[in-house]
Amino acid sequence: MGIYAVKTTASQERTVADMIINREEPEIHAALAPDSLTSYVMVESEGNAVLERVLEDIPHARSIVPGTSDISEVEHFLSPKPDVEGIAEGDIVELIAGPFKGEKAQVQRIDEGKDQVTVELYEATVPIPVTVRGDQIRVLDSDER
Repeated sequence: MGIYAVKTTASQERTVADMIINREEPEIHAALAPDSLTSYVMVESEGNAVLERVLEDIPHARSIVPGTSDISEVEHFLSPKPDVEGIAEGDIVELIAGPFKGEKAQVQRIDEGKDQVTVELYEATVPIPVTVRGDQIRVLDSDER
């Protein structure tokens, strides 16, 4: 059993992974289409013969990359990264959701455990700290850059 990389048409990774899994082949155990991996799908299979047979009928699946990968090479795709990763105190951010959408703010505090960020709005007359989820902001300017 191994993990095979399947070359796909760009932007069709999820479609190919879904089609592979929907075939319900007992020798194919899983298919993964990570957002950070363009034009490739990772497939866990008993062997590449069954995978080659399945891929013949799937549009947008191009070829199997020769050789197999180990689980250690793909496990970083399996663990979710927190939304607050890459955000630092003092960063200038834009709120992209919620009641303050479109407002610019400065990061005051980061709570990685709750995946939340406390920001202070720029345009406010009186500085009010607002706590938002990490996926509701976009970093515009960072002190570290």
